[in-house]
Amino acid sequence: MLQEKIISLFCLPESQVKRELEGETSNEARSDESRLKLLRHEFPHFEELVSGADVVDFGCGLGWQSLELARIGAKKVLGVDINETYLREAAEKKARVDPENLLPVEYCDIHDIGPDHKFDLVISQNAMEHYTNPQRVLEQMLSITKDDGKILITFGPPWYSPYGSHMHFFCKLPWLNILFSEKAIMSVRERYRDDGAERFEDVESGLNRMSLSKFENFCRTLGLVFSYRRYRGIKGLDSLSKIPVLRELFVNRVSVVIARGARAPGENVA
Repeated sequence: MLQEKIISLFCLPESQVKRELEGETSNEARSDESRLKLLRHEFPHFEELVSGADVVDFGCGLGWQSLELARIGAKKVLGVDINETYLREAAEKKARVDPENLLPVEYCDIHDIGPDHKFDLVISQNAMEHYTNPQRVLEQMLSITKDDGKILITFGPPWYSPYGSHMHFFCKLPWLNILFSEKAIMSVRERYRDDGAERFEDVESGLNRMSLSKFENFCRTLGLVFSYRRYRGIKGLDSLSKIPVLRELFVNRVSVVIARGARAPGENVA
């Protein structure tokens, strides 16, 4: 009870959170440019990588990003997800915004990709911290990437960063998941979301507690090499990513390019 009271001191008014959440659900109100803004920001020459490429939008959700990838020049885009509701809505929205079927975009379940289907570029944005089995997901990405292809992954915030619990939509206190118990946090969260979630893993899309070191270990286990890497620290303090322990607490975004056949000495660390 004491923990809940302390957390509540830093919480936003319920009415304010409700208004903000209602605004966020209106994806169609977002500008076309904003859907790719993060990818453009994180990856140098992003549009050059996409142009003329066969692309997988891995964890496509409602599919808007897939459409924008086609609009900036992808040869073909396959949006994949495991959520059948998302895939159905994505297909319906494509039919609505592209009635003449001019954009080379399709959607399917991740598990329906055939073993012979290989792609130039696999993109995963803000999803790595949500997968139930992230190592298996990395294996799937690798299996559908051409020998000379690339995998672009960006996600954040990692688990031990100031808002790694993804609860900042209602509580502005940093490191909530380090300072307080899961039970206390989820108890307060009930005031803002009535989805019945009792654990971090139960929230919408799930939270797998993906830390910076955990992600690196998964990649190392699979023998994956970063041809490009950028760890963004809070307040622009990217240099903290080079300091043990502090890097876990202050890195707010992880962005890497995994190039099949890349060699460790050629790693480009931004």
